[in-house]
Amino acid sequence: MNEEESAKFAEEVSKMSFEESIQQLESLVEKLEAGGTDLDQSLEIYEKAVVLRNHCKEVLDDGQRRIKKILETSNGITETDFQ
Repeated sequence: MNEEESAKFAEEVSKMSFEESIQQLESLVEKLEAGGTDLDQSLEIYEKAVVLRNHCKEVLDDGQRRIKKILETSNGITETDFQ
């Protein structure tokens, strides 16, 4: 995947919901696990999987920050560490 294709895919992924991203990530993992792809195809699948994984992590991190903020502002409840 060249840089232009990679940027276009990353833009598409940024518009996906968490659930859509997970579903596509699972599909890519299944393709890799099934085998039968050549090295170039496997690398392209892996690149896409990394973009999807990073998006999912960003969505989860954002959710964690939102929960932390809610806990900090609700009735004096103290900050909770989610790690």
